[in-house]
Amino acid sequence: MTKKTTPLFNFENAMKELEAIVENMEHGEFNLEESIKQFEHGVSLTKKCQEALQEAEQKVLQLSSNDDDDLTPFVTPPDQN
Repeated sequence: MTKKTTPLFNFENAMKELEAIVENMEHGEFNLEESIKQFEHGVSLTKKCQEALQEAEQKVLQLSSNDDDDLTPFVTPPDQN
């Protein structure tokens, strides 16, 4: 079974890092090359955050739609990229 997010991924830390990247880019803190590197890193973090949110949403939907007390674990579908 493969997971989209690694156990070391922390959603809150990723969001803080994204906010810092955006703030630094808005204030012109980076030269062109560093801006491109930071943009690429930001895109990667955004994708990981979206995957984590989708996985959490699926878990919540599965738990809330379960009418009986027999909970079944959610299995993350394989990466579709």
